[in-house]
Amino acid sequence: MTKPFATRSALVATMMMLVSPAISAQHGDEALPPSKPGKPINTGDVLSGELNAMKVRDVKNGKRVATYQITSEPRRLPPPNGLCNLETGPETFQLVTSSDAQAAQLKSFVGKEISVKVDEIACASDAGQMSEAVITKWSLIKKQ
Repeated sequence: MTKPFATRSALVATMMMLVSPAISAQHGDEALPPSKPGKPINTGDVLSGELNAMKVRDVKNGKRVATYQITSEPRRLPPPNGLCNLETGPETFQLVTSSDAQAAQLKSFVGKEISVKVDEIACASDAGQMSEAVITKWSLIKKQ
């Protein structure tokens, strides 16, 4: 009779040791302050960040095409977009290239810090978009 009692007691003690750190970790998460939304970005503002290149399949013809993305601090888009249903706002911005010249211009800056003047920006809404926001009209700002 004491063997089943000892086995159960050992099992309960082991479970308490495993559960206690998880419970204390949950209480530690509550102490974090809530995240603040990013700075606003409007038409004509400058967005700076690291430029990344990704290969994605084109929806129309299935070819792999280069897509460029800037990773930056969280930003708040102009109304009605706002935070793009994110807690702090988008941090990744897809640069839509309108010509081969723009794509070639960006290709040399992959992996480097760049700045672009934003002329048209919106939250990502199409399936397959890898970024949280899309910049459809932009111009590259040369660093001095």
